Amino acid sequence: MTTNNHPITPPPELVEDWIELAKPLPQRPPNPGEFATLAACWGADQELEACLVEVSFFGSRVLADKIRNTRRPTLPSLKDRIAAAITDGDERKALKLLEELDDSL
Repeated sequence: MTTNNHPITPPPELVEDWIELAKPLPQRPPNPGEFATLAACWGADQELEACLVEVSFFGSRVLADKIRNTRRPTLPSLKDRIAAAITDGDERKALKLLEELDDSL
């Protein structure tokens, strides 16, 4: 095990949020797997951002943004996914996405 002089420690409020998110139902204890996943994602995000600060300092902000967008892509909106399915001629997928859109209204 290595010694870390600057540990990444989440704030207590965030840990409390994770505990609530990890509960499958009210009045149940948190799911350790879900809690671990939330903590691991948070830690990975902290490390990525720290690395990107260095990349942008020594290199290019454009490169840092490209790395961030590649490592943490955002899901296209439902509207964009419907449009892509229609463009691709995938009627079944487009109809399924339209049902999701209807359910979200």
